[in-house]
Amino acid sequence: MVSRKRYKLGNDPIEDVKVAIDDFYNELAETKKVWLVTGCAGFIGTNLVKKLISLNQKVVGLDNFSTGLKSNIEFLNQLASTNPNSSFEFYEGDIRALEDCQKAMSDVDFVLHQAALGSVPRSIKNPLASHESNVSGFLNVLWAAKESGIQRVVYASSSSIYGDNPNLPKVEHSIGKPLSPYAATKFMNEVYADVFAKTYGLETIGLRYFNVFGPHQQPNGPYAAVIPKWIGLMLEQKPITIFGDGETSRDFCFIDNVVQMNLKCATTKNKNAANQEYNVAYHQQTSLNQLFYMIKEMLMELEPNINFHEPQYEDFRAGDVRHSLADINKGSQLIGYEPTDDIESGLRKSIKWYIENHKSMGN
Repeated sequence: MVSRKRYKLGNDPIEDVKVAIDDFYNELAETKKVWLVTGCAGFIGTNLVKKLISLNQKVVGLDNFSTGLKSNIEFLNQLASTNPNSSFEFYEGDIRALEDCQKAMSDVDFVLHQAALGSVPRSIKNPLASHESNVSGFLNVLWAAKESGIQRVVYASSSSIYGDNPNLPKVEHSIGKPLSPYAATKFMNEVYADVFAKTYGLETIGLRYFNVFGPHQQPNGPYAAVIPKWIGLMLEQKPITIFGDGETSRDFCFIDNVVQMNLKCATTKNKNAANQEYNVAYHQQTSLNQLFYMIKEMLMELEPNINFHEPQYEDFRAGDVRHSLADINKGSQLIGYEPTDDIESGLRKSIKWYIENHKSMGN
């Protein structure tokens, strides 16, 4: 069975959580702010902008299309055009250029910094590129935010910074030594954020993402995340490779949970919650073998004519953490984070979206 633990409230916990989150979003929709989303053409950035547009917010996006898609910007422009109470302004620019960051931050209230070169294998192949985007680019974002008088910067950190610490679940105050250049860059993000908070008074919040998945995530390419990649391969009736014995486990987190946490962190009035790092996950441990059969069974329900292959196993990859499971109590207590979707519900929503959009992905 998939291991899970729910953080619930009231007599009908799932409904209580959903009602509370709806109330939060309704309140946000009545208070118009200006948001900068870096990496807005990427997976998480697109979902953040989509939600902010639905909440009548004014959104500025920055992306250089190194990994993001122009089709996502077209989608967001079209979405904004259907809501006269919101707006979306896109700048094609690069966080590695300070002037691009400064231009995008004019009159902005909050920054949701998602731009980065992700992937452990990518960073092992090219650590210089990862450092330039993830560390030098992040420093530009912080400096531009400080100079522009931004209220708060919420930025994407990573569960990879727990490194060689074997303890489960992962608790924010106890990290290990990084096992990859990517993990090292995310560790440096947290160091710089802490320095800017203490030196310049810039409020920051770091979000340690645990294997985020959902709609708009790319299924193609050598550095695609496991869930979209496997869904795409199954839809194309191609075999799947599992690195290791398949018992490697992850705390998969659906994108709606991540969006909730970003917006709550940006707008929280709890001063004790700022200048902190938080795990963003569901607190649910799933092995790769379990994941494979979950996706297969859900796809079989919707696409019964697909010819499925049994997984192929290869050696473990360098830099990969063996097991991952997050403690989310800190975010729940200080931010009010309450994830709404476990891996089952998130997978069902994702698979439905990929079936509807599979042919158009990759543009």
